[in-house]
Amino acid sequence: MVKNIASFGIIALTISTLLYFSFKSNETFDSSKYSTEGLDLDYTVSLDVIDESTAPQKYNEEIFTPYLGKSFVGFKEALAFKESRGKYSVVNTYGYLGKYQFGKGTLKLLGVTNPDHFLNSPSLQENAFIANTARNKWILRRDIKNFVGKKVNGILVTESGILAAAHLAGPGSVKKFLRSYGIDNFADGYGTTVGHYMKRFSGYDTSFIKPDRKAKAI
Repeated sequence: MVKNIASFGIIALTISTLLYFSFKSNETFDSSKYSTEGLDLDYTVSLDVIDESTAPQKYNEEIFTPYLGKSFVGFKEALAFKESRGKYSVVNTYGYLGKYQFGKGTLKLLGVTNPDHFLNSPSLQENAFIANTARNKWILRRDIKNFVGKKVNGILVTESGILAAAHLAGPGSVKKFLRSYGIDNFADGYGTTVGHYMKRFSGYDTSFIKPDRKAKAI
């Protein structure tokens, strides 16, 4: 009798557990409640100044946003973690600002004139990234048409790779890299090259971004 009561108790507990998780699985997932900021993810560069031209290349170059995959959100978050560990308040030793490490000159082109306000406004930083990417896509529209799908200096050219490299070094440097077939390979102050970004951020879906010569963050 005791065994029967125990068995019924276990069955009831199992059914209750299954019903609970079944109910939870039908709930709408609200992604706005979740953030990757502050998590110790596979960030490739320390917040301390590291010269990538001399640092040991021991980090994993694989995508570290498995749930975002090759989506546009995956693209911008992967780029953000490479730039700043995804932190909105970061200012590096060269004065580049925020989650995506914008220079003050680029921000002025996007209509942002108050760096302090920019650092304290996550929404403005996200708008600036979208606007700058749209602007770069317009400037590089012919190069995207002519080079995507080809190999330059052993690197398969994709639209997302071009846009990531333009974020790093500006669209002019990307044009020089492509049109010289990799000979003119600009490197930033930490030794990161156009070619490295073009390869690192290859194959993401950036069709969400529409070319816009006059794109503004505000």
